[in-house]
Amino acid sequence: MGHEDHEHEHAHAHAHEHEHEHEHEHAHEHEHEHVKSGKKVMRADLPFQAGKGKILFLDAPSGLAGDMIIASLIDLGVPPRAIGAVLESLPISGYHLHLSGKERSGVLATHFDVHVEDAQPERTFAAIKKILDASTIPDPVRARAHRIFQKLAEGESAVHKLPLDEVHFHEVGAVDAIVDIVGAAAALEYLGADMVVSPLPMGRGFVNARHGKLPLPAPATVECLRGFATYDGGLDFEFVTPTGAAIVAANALRSERWPSMTPEVVGWGAGTAELADRPNLLRAVLGTPLAARTEEGTHVVLEANLDDASGELLGAAIETLLTQGALDAWATPITMKKGRPAVTLAALATLATADALTAVMLRETTTLGVRRLPVSRTERPRRTVEVATKYGKIPVKVGEGPYGPPQIKPEFDACVAAAREHGVAVKDVLAAVMAAALASIT
Repeated sequence: MGHEDHEHEHAHAHAHEHEHEHEHEHAHEHEHEHVKSGKKVMRADLPFQAGKGKILFLDAPSGLAGDMIIASLIDLGVPPRAIGAVLESLPISGYHLHLSGKERSGVLATHFDVHVEDAQPERTFAAIKKILDASTIPDPVRARAHRIFQKLAEGESAVHKLPLDEVHFHEVGAVDAIVDIVGAAAALEYLGADMVVSPLPMGRGFVNARHGKLPLPAPATVECLRGFATYDGGLDFEFVTPTGAAIVAANALRSERWPSMTPEVVGWGAGTAELADRPNLLRAVLGTPLAARTEEGTHVVLEANLDDASGELLGAAIETLLTQGALDAWATPITMKKGRPAVTLAALATLATADALTAVMLRETTTLGVRRLPVSRTERPRRTVEVATKYGKIPVKVGEGPYGPPQIKPEFDACVAAAREHGVAVKDVLAAVMAAALASIT
């Protein structure tokens, strides 16, 4: 299915011949193997949550699609049975799965194929949500799948100006795309790593869609990839499908040409199409963040002195830093050379997000350089609970640990919303929340 028309929203379903250059294996089998010329090369399965605290980097010089993502993760070491068990619990039928080996430029990669046996109905976003909710798949996998379909629905909604639940997924609502999305969700949840994706190539030309021709990159693909780096792929070809874009949008933390990490395991996923100028491969790399081994301290403070930035620009930069993962961001007045008034823009980052936030600071401000200061941070254990009040349930942050009595802080935005709904002062809601929290927590 890699880069095929039937994985495209609103695209006509065509009958495609699938070349299987090597013998097939069913996804529910316990072995994980490549097959080439009758010789089997075994790869050990990764344990559950093997990627916890690590980076999963999707290196996509030929783009990506849902089936290519699954194939690369299986090749990496996610057991096919972990994906198959989840798919078998979906209340859908009319398909079977095959894994095979495909050789691209000497690289023997895994190819994941969904063979559709029966005609499939067109499904709305609301109908797909019901399918997911009616299944017995694990809750974390269901949540990931919901997020992916939500991204896809938001992209379609923006293009067609329809309410989310009324968005029709034509071929993307068919069984093969549901399998791709839920299968990818299962594989990513099994691995448990933080996903980073390379800048993605965008194709040219047109694709046949249900309501006529659409320009490439497809409108829904572009909507899904808001905030991610893209570039001209140089071919009349659909490098990134809407399904692949939605999986990235719902799971990737950021775009990066290559993250600072120590590679540990590599997997290859093959697309179906043959490309003239590059192998149609997706590389999945699991590695340990390099910063965790080389930086001193537990966190990083990023700083830049600015004497030519307006207040509006600073405000926007602080907001962007916070939304992109900074634990805190602030501006401090200073005086620079020749007595010029200026500010120091600073952000507190984890080691894993420091590189990405440095890029944000360079992109969003007028600075030509960013300082990186390693710091150590002692954190008070915290949790969030909901307390019941006469104004409704309000979330409360509770700081605990061996540092004296618990610190209780109501979520202020939730208190403001409750105050508006009930026509009372915010301080009245805060008082009610604190009283309820003290009664139930201390």
